[in-house]
Amino acid sequence: MTADTSINQSIINQWVAENKDTQQLQQNLAALGWDEEVIAKHLAAFKTILHEKKRCKGFFFLAAGALLGFISCVLSIINPIPALYNLILFGLTSLAILIIFLGLYYIME
Repeated sequence: MTADTSINQSIINQWVAENKDTQQLQQNLAALGWDEEVIAKHLAAFKTILHEKKRCKGFFFLAAGALLGFISCVLSIINPIPALYNLILFGLTSLAILIIFLGLYYIME
């Protein structure tokens, strides 16, 4: 008789909502008597969802940084307020670069 190895998505979504740790989950599932293969499949699906959330957050930061960099570029070219030129050129551009690198960190992590 074969065991049912399908992944229960509702359990995984509950783990994500509760922000569970993978080692703690593995120990809890082993204590409940789950098969090692089923535990491995569920943990792999759980990790995939966590990575997708981080990747989505990273792309959001990339888009926000790119938009801020574009605004900084346009404001530097137009120079609507000459007194704020250095703040726009160096401040906003540096902030945009930092936000972009934060997005890259979340994507590459």
